[in-house]
Amino acid sequence: MTGRRRTRSTVLRTITDRPVRAAARTAAALVACASFAVGCGVIPGTTGGSGDDTITVMTWAPQNTKATNKPGMPAFAQAYARWVNAHGGLGGRELKVLTCNDRNDSVAAAKCADRAIEENVVAVIGSYSQYGDTFLPSLEGAGIPYIGGYGITNAEFTSPLSYPVNGGQPTLLAGLGKELARSCGPVALVRPDSIAGDELPPLLNSGLKAGGHSPSADQLAEEDATEYGSQSARALNYSTDDPTKTGCVVPALGDRTTTFMDSFRRSREDYPDVRTAAVLGSVDQTVINAGGGASGPYEGSYITGWYPVASDPRWDAMKKVISEQAFGDNRIDPADAGVQTTWIAYTVFKRAVESLGGGEVTATSVREALNGGLKVSTGGLTPTLRWKFQDVLAAVGFPRLVNREVTLQVVRDGRLVAARKGFIDVTKTLQNAEVN
Repeated sequence: MTGRRRTRSTVLRTITDRPVRAAARTAAALVACASFAVGCGVIPGTTGGSGDDTITVMTWAPQNTKATNKPGMPAFAQAYARWVNAHGGLGGRELKVLTCNDRNDSVAAAKCADRAIEENVVAVIGSYSQYGDTFLPSLEGAGIPYIGGYGITNAEFTSPLSYPVNGGQPTLLAGLGKELARSCGPVALVRPDSIAGDELPPLLNSGLKAGGHSPSADQLAEEDATEYGSQSARALNYSTDDPTKTGCVVPALGDRTTTFMDSFRRSREDYPDVRTAAVLGSVDQTVINAGGGASGPYEGSYITGWYPVASDPRWDAMKKVISEQAFGDNRIDPADAGVQTTWIAYTVFKRAVESLGGGEVTATSVREALNGGLKVSTGGLTPTLRWKFQDVLAAVGFPRLVNREVTLQVVRDGRLVAARKGFIDVTKTLQNAEVN
């Protein structure tokens, strides 16, 4: 268990206490930032190089680790900068993108934040990290906005300097649970024994509860394991407890979901009727192909996502950037939810800079633009985005969760396709989530 032996009561206490700590930190930060005109603790010189007409930002994500890796996010950010600069820059200014390897490590994540401060970046954009509780206080102290995180931790939905573009794990799991309540018997959730993993069960259960279903079984697993035979067996045993209903297994292990499914496929031989379901980020078209396509374990699986399927023409503008500036870079997959999130995050940042006219581009001015009621259209990839200090989900610990819509996709004939048209709003489901 990743070296952290804990009883179930400890896990439940961790889940219960964390939103309280996050809410306390948020309240303190909101008091400190009550007047953004005074800088919200901005250190001298945080201008992002505006004096030489260069706008400096940063994108970070874990790379070359034994757990979840997102190399396509910083790679795409640099390709985006090349594309922007080849087309005249942002309002005539050069865009400079710095990158950092978060390494799936709290110390490394903190160092990325320290470097962002030292380099005077105006924003951290389109990034992935499990350690929001570690780096967000540093960014808050420096007044640097965090635009378009991956939504992997609840801290991204509590910090007043976080500007998420998707609903993160909360919306994906709530939406998935709501759908599984209609079609599944017993549901087993297999998730990491980690801080981020602790936050998953109550979110999935909020959707199950909304559909009148009993809670899922919480199966803990090592995030960097090389096989999951015992976890697969336990999940299958639980999901077949009711012989009158088809059980479902939900792996939520990031990059290790593929490893889990290798073990699951072997264990499943005696349980052919058990279905699987997942969230985008754990499963995409590449994973489905590697798992055997139409003959693999994902066939028929429901998968919730934040955005339209990768074949949707609304992604054409992003694909053009990749084609012009990153053709042949196999780190950048246009179907990867991380790459898609980075594209939308930079779309937000571009709109924020444009809203300043010819004015100075600093961490303060970008933050004030976003806090001033700026509405950002993403071409239909998300609802129109707008951030407030408190949103409708503040009561359940997500005051910055402004995009509460998900898409429902399904694997048919080995292809990930839309199961329904448009988006599904999970606001009411999350309002009833037992996360406090």
